[in-house]
Amino acid sequence: MATLQEILQWCNDTLKTQEFKDYAPNGLQIEGRSEVKKILCAVTASQEAIDAAIAQQADLLLVHHGYFWKGEPYPITGMRGNRIKTLICNDISLVAYHLPLDSHPILGNNAAIADILELENIEALDPSERHPIGNIGYLKQAISPESFKQILTERLGFNTIHLNANKKTIQKVGFCTGAAQDFISKAADQLCDAYISGEVSERTYYEAKELDVHYYACGHHATERYGVQRLGQAVSQQFNLEYSYFELNNPI
Repeated sequence: MATLQEILQWCNDTLKTQEFKDYAPNGLQIEGRSEVKKILCAVTASQEAIDAAIAQQADLLLVHHGYFWKGEPYPITGMRGNRIKTLICNDISLVAYHLPLDSHPILGNNAAIADILELENIEALDPSERHPIGNIGYLKQAISPESFKQILTERLGFNTIHLNANKKTIQKVGFCTGAAQDFISKAADQLCDAYISGEVSERTYYEAKELDVHYYACGHHATERYGVQRLGQAVSQQFNLEYSYFELNNPI
């Protein structure tokens, strides 16, 4: 057993949350009971994830996508109101980490992608960033764009969308999980052969061709289901807590 505050302090220090400017508050978003015995992790604080936390008698729901995003309306009503009401009525804390969890060099979503794809010599996608949100890595040997798509589809469990460029082989790869398709220009600036993210926009089709960078959309959810699991496991080990992960296989 650990206190909620002990867990928050450890997570905030580990992820260096105070050093990020983010689109939503990182850390505690809804306060539940002060003692924690069990944590449930999920990518997004959906109603199904909340219901799973209740069913599993979790004290804390740890997610990557929480609430109170920049530009959201202030009133707590409708779908979001129902979610928050359910958490409060069941005395379950909601803790969310967004960009700090993308960026962390060991626990983060990008670090997990690098490990899964066996990328080497990891660098910052944007060298000006103190804590890079995106990265660059190198395949052990150059492969065809078609072979790389097959690897991505198999290892990430998502039907990868490939937007073609002119390059015949791929070795230097830029990547940033989630909805970071517009970072393809940064990948081009760094002379990457390919760039990976979660989502794709209509404009990305033309950018891939004109920037000559192969683009692979591997799913927002599919690319971001790893960091929260790594963080949950680390918290579980640090405080000797029960931990589980709720997977809702979002096809987006």
